[in-house]
Amino acid sequence: MDSTALSMRSISKRFPGTLAVDHVDFDVQVGEVHALMGENGAGKSTLMKTLTGCFDDYTGTIRVGGKEVDIHSPADAKRHGIGMVYQELSLARPISIAENLLAGRLPGGRWGLLDRKALRRQARQCLQAVGLDVDPCKSVEELSQHEAQLVEIAKVLGSQPCILILDEPTSALSREEARRLFALVHNLKRQGLAVIYISHHLPEVFEVADRVTVLRDGRKAGTCEIGEVTAQSLVQLMVGQAIDEFYSERRAVIGKGVLHVERLTRLGFFHDVSFELRRGEILGLVGLSGAGRTELARSMCGLDPVDFGRVTLGGETLDPGNYPKAVSKGLVYLSENRKEEGLFLRLPVRTNLLAARLPFLSKAGIYCPGAAPSLVERFMGELDIVAASDEVDAGTLSGGNQQKVLLGKCLATEPEVLILDEPSRGVDVNAKRRIHRAIMRLADRGKSVLLISSDLPELVGLSDRALVMRNGRIMDEMRKEELSEESALLAANGHGTLRHA
Repeated sequence: MDSTALSMRSISKRFPGTLAVDHVDFDVQVGEVHALMGENGAGKSTLMKTLTGCFDDYTGTIRVGGKEVDIHSPADAKRHGIGMVYQELSLARPISIAENLLAGRLPGGRWGLLDRKALRRQARQCLQAVGLDVDPCKSVEELSQHEAQLVEIAKVLGSQPCILILDEPTSALSREEARRLFALVHNLKRQGLAVIYISHHLPEVFEVADRVTVLRDGRKAGTCEIGEVTAQSLVQLMVGQAIDEFYSERRAVIGKGVLHVERLTRLGFFHDVSFELRRGEILGLVGLSGAGRTELARSMCGLDPVDFGRVTLGGETLDPGNYPKAVSKGLVYLSENRKEEGLFLRLPVRTNLLAARLPFLSKAGIYCPGAAPSLVERFMGELDIVAASDEVDAGTLSGGNQQKVLLGKCLATEPEVLILDEPSRGVDVNAKRRIHRAIMRLADRGKSVLLISSDLPELVGLSDRALVMRNGRIMDEMRKEELSEESALLAANGHGTLRHA
């Protein structure tokens, strides 16, 4: 019996002016976790979209279970046992978990009405398959990101695929939640499922994968057994050159306090939070999912309400709930959700880069472009934004370049304090380095950064100091010399000492 679940041979896909995938061979065995890696724009998404039926004009052959198949639509892919969990979840948030899980196959009862008892029963069976114990009648918007991720996986597993594709499945998860996901992946592997695991995170690839294939510039750079490669050799395959040190050292010059948070409270989210952010400092904020980091950041800059406390910037108290005023005073927030909250995907790169700068380029309500062209050119160059021109829509760029546009949009406001919420989520090695360099340049100019990141190596590598949140409170503060992945993780899990304001 053939143990090959999937075989893709000489797959090519061309877009106007670009050969996105160039004669790529790729295969996955039954009961194997095969990682797929590469920089943004390397061809990973295009190859997987070909497999899931998003393109009908590819060339090459695809075999599933040893049988050659034609896949020209998502329905074809589903019929042949291919299921994909995308990085951006496809759940309908206002409706129930059960209705999401069984969408398109809701159980009917008498007179053609919905059989709600059967709906709940079948939904619970789907949730049990991923080890999630929640009420299927709850709406998806009541779930944490980790729970929503598991619901999405359960939804795909409900169609009983033989090949499961996971696209950056841990990008929105804490370390603890990621480990639970890894346990689920190992369990699915034992059941004989073939898993394609797309990720930029090297440590988790080594933890979960049996083999790894690297794409570069639309071609296959190599396939290796996971035990035969190192992090350094994988990075070299991805970028085509050796990278000696991922996180650069810098000599920070820390000044006086510029932003003060005093006993800030939003009931049910965070409580009695006080800290100081100093000029020229990168202050890390660590915590597990649900710790309150993002909620704190959004309330600090006026995007969400507060119930008590205040935020002062340069000695001036900021108005609660007034983000435009905060931006005008120099406090800017980079959202963790670039597609829904950060960018205008159907507008040009130029428009996105200048979007937050428009009030500064206007007089008496009239737009005066002035320095706009030089600003766009500056950030396109500094951040190495790869686009045909600044007139193409932001949504046509790769994820890493979209993230760089979002950072450029924030930097264009010339902030005094920049809050970065997962600034390198789902980007490749080179894009991450560009983003890190921009963050360090900003701090070197005497500006201040509050860095929220679930990527502990990133946070440890960039931060001059770190605060650790748990259950909505600051639990610990660590100096640079005390900060390590282990110490931050221990504190995030409750082994720090509660610091009173």
